[in-house]
Order: sequence, then structure tokens, then C-alpha cells
Amino acid sequence: MDSIKNELVPNEELSDELLSGLNTQFEMAGPDEVLLWGYDTFGAEMVLGTGFGPSGMFLIYRLWELGVEIPIFYLDTHLLFDETYALRDRVEERFNIQITRVSSDLSLDKQAQKHGEKLWQKDPNKCCHLRKVLPLRNYLSDKKAWITGVRRSQSETRKSTQYVEWDPENEVVKLNPLANYTTKQVWNYIHSKNLPYNPLHDEGYPSIGCIPCTDAVEETAGDERAGRWNGSEKTECGIHLSTQQ
Repeated sequence: MDSIKNELVPNEELSDELLSGLNTQFEMAGPDEVLLWGYDTFGAEMVLGTGFGPSGMFLIYRLWELGVEIPIFYLDTHLLFDETYALRDRVEERFNIQITRVSSDLSLDKQAQKHGEKLWQKDPNKCCHLRKVLPLRNYLSDKKAWITGVRRSQSETRKSTQYVEWDPENEVVKLNPLANYTTKQVWNYIHSKNLPYNPLHDEGYPSIGCIPCTDAVEETAGDERAGRWNGSEKTECGIHLSTQQ
């Protein structure tokens, strides 16, 4: 990996050849190798973003066990479930860490005054852009790499996910250490390590985001994103779209 590391220039778009070389090597490795390579390459200028889903719990634990101390953050839209905030507190206490809250300067009241009440119903893409995409872009503006819990098995839009990608929207290297992991693998690991997770997952919520845009479902048919933006064609909040095919 050292030869590849020496070729990598942070905050500059990565060549297809370099990305191909990295991803070929990581396809035969595991999450730890991706995390350790990222830390060796970027140090504390690499951050982990989490929505406190199963993948996030997996990755927070791996970083903790590996002794990799980097900033961990979450996007707070001010519309998250109480259970999500409670899980954040449990994770901070268990691993003795502080998770950075990233949010928009635009309050919900000001958003309603400017764009109308319940923007998430009228124009969910705009709401996500204001409350998630823009705050993320601002937070990552001085970072070099961003770790996510995105996996190929989560949805059709994510099936081409690679371990290392260039994110042109945020101009950072994007690492997806669990790219080839299945739902079963993630949950088996969570249970084997007795890791905390959002109790709403046990109540029919396969994916948990903002309260107005998240519903419980009876059958997921293997769709880990089921229940998000029900009744619309929207399947993503937008923060991952620039690296999806």
C-alpha cells in the first residue's frame, strides 16, 4: 500500500488507475485494513460520519478497538427520533468519546418562514439539501477523508459502492470499509459484540432518518432503505449521490 499512498495527493481528484488499484487490494481485505490505511494516510484529517445505524455502530466499535482516534460526527437535522439521540448518548458513554454535532444554521422556524411549513412534504429534496447536504459540505471543507457506512447490499443505488472513492461534491476521499458486507454480517457482528443499536430497528424500522420521512414497514423484502420517503420516488437524502452510479 505504501507505493499507492505516495501517489495519493489529498484534496485532488484521484485518477481511475489509482482508485482501481486501491479497490482491487481492498476487495480481498477487510474493514480494518481500510480503516488503518485511511488513518495512516490521512491521520486525524479523516473523519467518520454516522447516522447511528447498524453500519455506524460496527465502524465506531472497530475504530475504538483499533485505537484509531479520529473525529466522529453526525448530521443533526433537528428532526431525529428521541431514540437516535439516546443512542448517541449511550455510544458516547460506552466508548468514552464525544461525537460532533453538525447542523444547519437555518432553524426549522426560519426554514418554515422562508420556504413554507413542512418543506419535507412539499420538496423533500430541498429540505435534505438545506439540512444535510450543505452542513456536510461545510463540515468537510477542511477535511481530507470521510468514512461512511454505505454498503452495496443496502439498495440498488448503492450496489456499485467501492471501498475508496473520490467525492467531487465535497472534494474529499470517501472510504466505505463495509462496502461488501451484507445486512446479516453487520447484525451478527453487532449481536456478537453486544453493541448498542437503535431500538426502533426492532419495531419495523430497517432504516432510520428524520421523523417525518421515516416509517415502520411490515415487510422489507430485503430492502434496507424501506420506510424512507414512503409514497415518493426519493430513496436518498443526497449526501451520497455524487459517488453513486
